[in-house]
Amino acid sequence: MASTVMEAPDVRQTSDAGMRFGHPRGLSTLFFTEVWERFSYYGMRALLVLFMTAAATGANAGLGFDIKRSAAIYGLYTSLVYLLALPGGWVADKLWGQQRAVFVGGCIIAAGHFTLAGPLIGLPVMPTFFMGLFFIIVGTGLLKPNVSTIVGQLYDSRAKHNGTQDPNGAELEELGARRDAGFSIFYMGINMGAIMGPFICGTLGEKVNYHWGFSAAGFGMLIGLVQYRMGSRYLGGAGLLPETHDKVATAALSRKFYTIFTAILSTVGLLAWLGVSGTVPMSVTDVATWLGYGILVIAGLFFAYLLFGGHYGVEDKRRILVIVWLFVLAAIFWSGFEQAGSSMNLFAEKLTNRNIMGWEMPTSWLQNVNPIFIILLAPVLGYTWTWLAHRHKNPSIPAKFALGLFGLAAGFFVLAWGAAGATGDGSVAMTWLVVTYFLHTMGELCLSPVGLSSITKLAPRDRIGQMMGLWFVAAALGNLFAGLTAGTLEDKAPSDLFKSVAIYIGVAGLVAIAGAPFVKRVMGKVE
Repeated sequence: MASTVMEAPDVRQTSDAGMRFGHPRGLSTLFFTEVWERFSYYGMRALLVLFMTAAATGANAGLGFDIKRSAAIYGLYTSLVYLLALPGGWVADKLWGQQRAVFVGGCIIAAGHFTLAGPLIGLPVMPTFFMGLFFIIVGTGLLKPNVSTIVGQLYDSRAKHNGTQDPNGAELEELGARRDAGFSIFYMGINMGAIMGPFICGTLGEKVNYHWGFSAAGFGMLIGLVQYRMGSRYLGGAGLLPETHDKVATAALSRKFYTIFTAILSTVGLLAWLGVSGTVPMSVTDVATWLGYGILVIAGLFFAYLLFGGHYGVEDKRRILVIVWLFVLAAIFWSGFEQAGSSMNLFAEKLTNRNIMGWEMPTSWLQNVNPIFIILLAPVLGYTWTWLAHRHKNPSIPAKFALGLFGLAAGFFVLAWGAAGATGDGSVAMTWLVVTYFLHTMGELCLSPVGLSSITKLAPRDRIGQMMGLWFVAAALGNLFAGLTAGTLEDKAPSDLFKSVAIYIGVAGLVAIAGAPFVKRVMGKVE
């Protein structure tokens, strides 16, 4: 289906996408879109495990699930959010364009949060819970990869040089550093939303009613949609389908896609019903485990197709191989980092002393430590990359990934140390979590915004949206394994769990730093 809303001529022909403070003006539109989308996502995420593990009776009832089941559902949900970024990127590349995919995705996300809040008007709890999660999964799959893709397109080197000449090596290096800095600024938007969400949604959910927290997340997404439409004129042609695309062929491809997608959803729904009804004896943990295998197979087949069945030259294939390497490192990173919403959230609720002068801080507020550090440190890291690039000392992309893994491992060693001293509920000082989040933040800033930027540099021009979606598939794997790992808290001491995670993340960091020089040579001149 060709876009009719997002391809209006006055939008495409806009030329005031201009520069502001050294960056495209459209960056501010995408920045605030991401602020409110992440407000809704992290606001709800801060409540998700707490809501599932809360007693099913009482003034602020939850679902009454045990830790293992709740962690598995959390892992499934967060992994599917990122897994659907792959078809979401494809839809944008082939059918809609990124601008339309972002808007439609945001509408579906808002519907999901309001569905979660359905019991406020008397709707049944369990059906609205799972239906709301489904809507958020689909909507985020459309929005998340494509808003990042538009950011990258704003920094297209051809636009910067007006198509009149090829930039030289020094200009390319500076442009690459500016793009990295732009993504670091964009990443600040992610974390501004991640701060506001737990404060507002978390406080409403824990202190008043969980469903009021879910509802607040929905209103946040609506604000983001209004802001996005009002500022879309600054995006220019970034994120729009080319005017020359074949609309008849696109319509035929659209019908084929919807047929296949509906068949897949129907199959998944049938399998889910068989599992819930007990017809097929399979636990949620089993479903999550098999989904992990499925994601690995999907990613492997997609990479194999690009490398052996595509039409790409040697240089493109070399860069695709680099993306494979970064994909693996990113999946390992997120499998540790995303413990924040599961095992670390439960650790904060049960074992952390949250009393401040007689007042008990809501558990969800500790989810804000990481984004607060990012707001403070992202400009510093963004400036550092640019400063180093001017002196030809900017670390390579694979080296930055290794630094990210080392920061994450160090954080888990600190938390394991603190957890080892736990003597009962509320016996561990909050400072252990704060230091852990600081180290995790340093690791995240070395890996995540740089990873987003690197995909826009390395991906073949005709598959940027899909490759951005594949980047989020790495996050899907990491989230899934994070949920499965967190489920072992019922059988394992927190200190042992965190120490195990620290060791395997640290080993991955050593492998990454050892392989960085070779990967840099394979990557070629994309910095």
